Amino acid sequence: MATIAITLGEPAGIGPDTVAACLQEPSPHQRVVIGCARTLHERAQQLGIPLKLTPYSGPSEGGEAQIIDCPCAQPVEPGRLEVANVESVLTSLKLAAEGALSGEFDAIVTAPVQKSVINDSGCPFTGHTEYFAEAAVCEKVVMMLAAGKLRVALVTTHLPLHAVPKAITCANVRETLTITHRALVSQFGIAAPRIAVLGLNPHAGEGGHLGSEEIDIISPTIHALRNDGMDLLGPLPADTAFQPFILDEVDAVVAQYHDQGLPVLKYAGFGESVNVTLGLPFIRTSVDHGTALDLAGTGRAKSGSLMAAFRLACTLAENRS
Repeated sequence: MATIAITLGEPAGIGPDTVAACLQEPSPHQRVVIGCARTLHERAQQLGIPLKLTPYSGPSEGGEAQIIDCPCAQPVEPGRLEVANVESVLTSLKLAAEGALSGEFDAIVTAPVQKSVINDSGCPFTGHTEYFAEAAVCEKVVMMLAAGKLRVALVTTHLPLHAVPKAITCANVRETLTITHRALVSQFGIAAPRIAVLGLNPHAGEGGHLGSEEIDIISPTIHALRNDGMDLLGPLPADTAFQPFILDEVDAVVAQYHDQGLPVLKYAGFGESVNVTLGLPFIRTSVDHGTALDLAGTGRAKSGSLMAAFRLACTLAENRS
């Protein structure tokens, strides 16, 4: 049995809605919510969701839900951001990271946060991925989104398109493929994973006529890693790589930039897909959506992605153990 930490996310967003809904699903694993207890109970009551939580007292047997309270400084109104409550959000992330690094938590599942209000509080914050990487002192982590058997990892993430080519380096491609391969083995339980690698340019560079990154960087890196024993396919043209006859033969696809790989994945499973951070010393999964402030407290927020993130975190924790 695993102990899974679930951070509540932005209290004015749909995090409390989806966490309350997720807790209704039975689980043999221990669930530890980290966030403002009052906010979660008030939101559950508002939505008519029965909720029973006990204070967390350490890892235990059984699937009961417990909570580590990180009180908000101001009352929470759904949909209305409050800078004074940022401290509750940051404290929840800090406690989750500390627990995961110490081995007390087997995985972290995160509900979405609002980056703008965190930055407005004076705290520089670019996202969960970067926060946990810094907490774990990891120089390189990889963002992967998974929708069922379709898994897409990214060499670069949130960069302006004009900045992407400079970030496609031999070292970056090599580290991304190595981290992805390692995670497929150790967390996803795939003994000999096969990975499809996309080219950067249209038609994977058309033999150098549409760009040279495939010839100068991506192909040599793939060749070197094949010599190290990795099973890699590519570089493939991105416009034809997501065909069933290719996807049926691989365990993951590595795209060079955010909007090269994720539109296909989100079309296939938006609202049910999971964001996984690879390369951390602990398991971290998250939703594929934002805080949806306009849906908070309305009963219209869908909890499928958070539930999928929780289930995948449990599976990865089981595989790792």
